[in-house]
Amino acid sequence: MSTLTSLPAWSALAEHAEEIKATHLRTLFADDPQRAERYLAEAAGLQLDFSKNRINDLTLTLLAQLAEESGLTKKVQAMFSGEAINHTENRSVLHTALRSSSSTPLMVEGKDIRQEIAATLVKMEAFVDAVHRGEWRGYTDKPFTDIVSIGIGGSFLGPKIMAESLKPYWHKGLRCHYVANVDGTAISEKLKQVDPETTLFIMSSKSFTTQETLTNTLTARDWFLAKGAPDKAIGQHFVAVTSNVPAAVQFGIDEENIFPMWDWVGGRYSMWSAIGLPIALQIGFGQFRQLLEGAEKMDQHFQSAPLERNLPMLMGLLAVWYTNFFDSASHVILSYDHYLRGLPAYIQQLDMESNGKGTNDQGDGVDYHTGPVIWGGEGTNGQHAYHQLLHQGSGIIPADFILPLNSHNPLGRHHAMLAANCFGQTQALMSGKTLEEARRELEQKGMAADAIDALAPHKVMPGNKPSNTLLMNKLTPATLGALVALYEHRTFVQGAIWQINSFDQWGVELGKVLGNSILDDLESDTPKLDQDASTARLITIFRKREI
Repeated sequence: MSTLTSLPAWSALAEHAEEIKATHLRTLFADDPQRAERYLAEAAGLQLDFSKNRINDLTLTLLAQLAEESGLTKKVQAMFSGEAINHTENRSVLHTALRSSSSTPLMVEGKDIRQEIAATLVKMEAFVDAVHRGEWRGYTDKPFTDIVSIGIGGSFLGPKIMAESLKPYWHKGLRCHYVANVDGTAISEKLKQVDPETTLFIMSSKSFTTQETLTNTLTARDWFLAKGAPDKAIGQHFVAVTSNVPAAVQFGIDEENIFPMWDWVGGRYSMWSAIGLPIALQIGFGQFRQLLEGAEKMDQHFQSAPLERNLPMLMGLLAVWYTNFFDSASHVILSYDHYLRGLPAYIQQLDMESNGKGTNDQGDGVDYHTGPVIWGGEGTNGQHAYHQLLHQGSGIIPADFILPLNSHNPLGRHHAMLAANCFGQTQALMSGKTLEEARRELEQKGMAADAIDALAPHKVMPGNKPSNTLLMNKLTPATLGALVALYEHRTFVQGAIWQINSFDQWGVELGKVLGNSILDDLESDTPKLDQDASTARLITIFRKREI
């Protein structure tokens, strides 16, 4: 038995779960007329309705006890204070410092990182303003019309999805394109859309050696030069976000066009840093500041609010509740806003890369589930597809519904219909449809008794399926910043309870190492073929392909 599962609160929750599984959400609402009002919390422009969860006051009390016994509050303080909580890499975890307005020194390895952060923001702002005003131009003296952002993982997904989410705030006359996949088709299709004379390339790689990113950047440079640009123009058209300044300079990028990265910022948490440069170029630096400010408000709430009103703690503990006591293997994110259609993929990387671990902080294998599969998409589209599984599948899949109360594009009844779909789905998941209700519905349609007997069981939906509903007045840079920070902290809460390191990613690293070894065999005249039999055979097939 592990340290976690031996905690008194864990045992109490296991016993309590067996009791509450026998209680339907319909009953919980019927027994507590104030439930919807009591189980509502808000912060930083977001409202969380968590009343449609399979919980009662005792559940929350026991989850709070689990948080206390797990040392959650101390772990939160350790993160914000700069302790090296990423213990496998001996690094601090300070993405929150990137959006902090505090002037209190925050020392990491003898340096006040607040000064470095402030200087980087000033540099970013000057660069963004110069591009927007047309002062930073291409080598033929034409203003830039296109940005090609090259990265992978958090260096790609964060900027792309945040920029897409904030399309109403885009700077006119400037388009951003994002490339991550090493598949040559990805960058080829992007380069077909741009003009070398008016295109700015941003290469984002902490090491400046990330295979996919470096390969795509070299391809972009070759294309740029092949289109007639002189070598000296690389400095005008290529900038980098990296900690490896010498490599970037050797590539041809002017040192003044290199923006810093730090070890205490993980890739999936890096959009708040200079990795967010494409976001700032797309929406303007003033709006980028609002994105930071919204996240900071959620940081402050996370540190100060009592657990029963603390959005990240509530959502994180509820995720633990379903993963470990209801055997829920996945969690669905449903965005009821077209601009937020990419958010589930962002949260998928954030959560699964952080908490997909099977070893605890002491180096022991865990004897409990961690890291459920995160998936989802646009809620309305999902209603005609995978929502079937949510309603009538045999398992429990907790759901988060996300809806802005006001649309950037108010057309007739569209937004009311969107909201009706969102609220109706949460209600259907909660209440379901009994056999008696299904029979009555069919009787009202005049169906024969034998036909009703045959069909009614198939129309039964058990309900009692949990969900959260997250509301905001409108999707803005500030509310988006708060929303992303909310999910960051929710992820951390889960990892803290599970006693795992949410900030390393050794599983990702293994694939990179093996991929490099295989690449050598694919391209060598004398391959070693010293892999397992299956991999060696696949390499042989690839090498013999017809070209």
